[in-house]
Amino acid sequence: MRVYSLFFAALLGSFGVPSVAHFDARALQKIEVDAYRPSPVPDRILMSLSGDPATERAVNWRTDNNAQQARAQYTLADGGPDQEARAATVDAATEILETGEYRSFHHSVRFKSLRPSTQYIYRVGDGQVWSEWMQFRTASTEAEPFGFIYFGDAQNDLKSRWSRVARQAYTGMPKADFILHAGDLVNKPENDQEWGQWFYAAGWINGSTPSIATPGNHEYKDDKLAKQWRPHFTLPENGPDNALLAESVYFLDYQGTRFISLNSQSLSVDSEETALQQRDWLERVLSDNPNHWTVIFHHHPMMPATKRRTPHEGLNEYFKPLYEKFNVDLVLQGHDHSYARGENLSSGGTWLGQQSPVYVVSVSGPKMYDGGASWPKVAGRDLQLYQLIEVDQNRIRYRSYRADGVLFDQFVLEKDDKGRRRVE
Repeated sequence: MRVYSLFFAALLGSFGVPSVAHFDARALQKIEVDAYRPSPVPDRILMSLSGDPATERAVNWRTDNNAQQARAQYTLADGGPDQEARAATVDAATEILETGEYRSFHHSVRFKSLRPSTQYIYRVGDGQVWSEWMQFRTASTEAEPFGFIYFGDAQNDLKSRWSRVARQAYTGMPKADFILHAGDLVNKPENDQEWGQWFYAAGWINGSTPSIATPGNHEYKDDKLAKQWRPHFTLPENGPDNALLAESVYFLDYQGTRFISLNSQSLSVDSEETALQQRDWLERVLSDNPNHWTVIFHHHPMMPATKRRTPHEGLNEYFKPLYEKFNVDLVLQGHDHSYARGENLSSGGTWLGQQSPVYVVSVSGPKMYDGGASWPKVAGRDLQLYQLIEVDQNRIRYRSYRADGVLFDQFVLEKDDKGRRRVE
């Protein structure tokens, strides 16, 4: 009998080629589990933007032991090979994650009081077993130009089919300041092998280009945020005073732009009181905003990109009026496994004017839905996409690319000193 195995297709580099079945289902499962089992060597190394991006970075990683001496070292980067003697050491916080197949120990550190606009190197380990040295650069304290990568849902076939999208995006913007994930990073929220595939796909990029992320519905299990979320990320903790929203609702300011993560899944699974807390917090963050640009990201779209779905009631009720009142510029979303880009005023029309943000829905993984929504100016389906976004003082340049590197959509959003916007 001949079968197709996505796992072995990726492993052997022969996707789509039939192979003789020589493993039963149990053996295949064991191979998958063993492939992502922790070891004494640090893995799943990920840098997050955890606070002021000009002076702070956070790093998470895991091992298979308690590593009482789990630590990180960092120092200013230079052209030489002798880092150890001058590196500062930071002790890590450690938590245990039980996933059924194995126990892993997740470690995290924060590098604080860094110099703005400065390149550093760091490594993580236990004093004997270390990762490689990796480099990163802190942000400026000024409103200088920068660029970032935006991914919609990765979710499925992460090793075999999402990996090329992550790597192609990095090739397109190797000097990206950070990566923004709009939720549904995995499919089964607490399947640790899926998380292993997600980390495998981007590899060392996660350790050198920082990430920010917002959870999707596939990061929730039994109406609770997956237990893998916080061990893998260290995100700002400046959101509402509610543990249900910790490290999923937050903001950070990056070189003249305010980025705001909202938890759209919480609107469906948590109480109305929690929704109101999120709304009231958002109003305060938008009303006291000294930045020229405002970008909001959440998983579910305000308006669906596919005709199979209806407008999101919670987002439209609680958040959309605030987007328009406070002149939010750009809203980055996922969930609908297709592409849509346009504007939606509360009056109901599709306009390229000054009152509505530009809304984008995108997908980076292989799971696809039909399109058919009427509101987008640009729409697409059956395409894995990534977005490269460049921001400077008076314009945002947005480009969306197919997985093969072909340009799919682009626009320039311009805004003058009085806040008047124009989309070209």
